[in-house]
Amino acid sequence: MPETAKFQELIQRVRERDEDAARELTLRYEKAIRRVVRIHLRDPRMRRVVDSMDVCQSVLTSFFVRTALGEYELNTPEQLISLLTTITKNKVVNQVHRLQAQRRDIRRDSELGSGSFGVLDRSPNPADEVSAKEILEKVRSGLDASERYLAEQRGLGRTWPELAEQLGATDVALRKKLTRALDRVMAELGLSEDEIS
Repeated sequence: MPETAKFQELIQRVRERDEDAARELTLRYEKAIRRVVRIHLRDPRMRRVVDSMDVCQSVLTSFFVRTALGEYELNTPEQLISLLTTITKNKVVNQVHRLQAQRRDIRRDSELGSGSFGVLDRSPNPADEVSAKEILEKVRSGLDASERYLAEQRGLGRTWPELAEQLGATDVALRKKLTRALDRVMAELGLSEDEIS
């Protein structure tokens, strides 16, 4: 089976919420995500506050939910790497902005004495306490009927042009509708791109 076909099969299995596929994808791409985090977190003080593993988990949660609900159309590993890189950069930038907006004194967090390690606040986010399936169900339940229909149809593999023809709309309008709906619901759940889940 050619590599492209294997990749598309993996993405379809992720879309179908196959846990083995999610595990396989995570194993393949987690290091790339963490590398992007390290590259974009240049300030060593910020690195002590923002954990690359937390960002990675947040990126993957967002990716899996949005993929299962049909937002992304990925045909090659290069497209996936590009998407994961973009999501990761956004999460890092937004996390840094959030910390700066809180006027958090990063110097205080990093000047804890030579050789000592401070305990950073790792209080659990509600998203950490539920499984990926529960997160997906919460997102789905936050969609209205027409948004949920789009997500379900995309999850079944229907293309945007097919849905546009059926619903009498443009594929671009439907894609934007689903993206905005997912942005809204994920923000309501604290899973937006600027949150570290």
